[in-house]
Amino acid sequence: MFELLAWVEQSALADTLRGAGVWTYGLLNLAHILGIGSLFGAVLILDLRLLGAWRSIPIATIARPTVPLAAAGFLLAVSSGILMISFNATEYLGNPFLYIKLPVIVFGLANVAVIQRLPAWRHALAGVDAETAERRVLAVAGAISLLTWLTVITCGRMIGYW
Repeated sequence: MFELLAWVEQSALADTLRGAGVWTYGLLNLAHILGIGSLFGAVLILDLRLLGAWRSIPIATIARPTVPLAAAGFLLAVSSGILMISFNATEYLGNPFLYIKLPVIVFGLANVAVIQRLPAWRHALAGVDAETAERRVLAVAGAISLLTWLTVITCGRMIGYW
């Protein structure tokens, strides 16, 4: 792992970023926070709906703006996060929160892939009234999603305090 982190830290990209000025890291951090905020804000609204909040609003109506917003937020958070790590990658060696955060992100993406393949999700997007079993499946999926992304955010926040 050290070799990979050292390579990232010594890359031309990291060198360029470190030489780009005193505001570079701060602006990347801002982009990261905006990405996380967009991702989690969208996920929170959608997952709460899957858990049963706002039942008068169809899931499809909530999913239409939240899914693309979550995807854009995720891409911004990941790209800015990688750039931020490159500044001093070897300092993260041994940080347990980084070692938790990265696999949980992968788990979160896998959960998204599973949800999108669920018949209950497809029915909800098509506007079909969900049966009790389908509502339960979506509620479980929403709870897993919410816990997963809260874990990612918590670990990300704790990385800086290790």
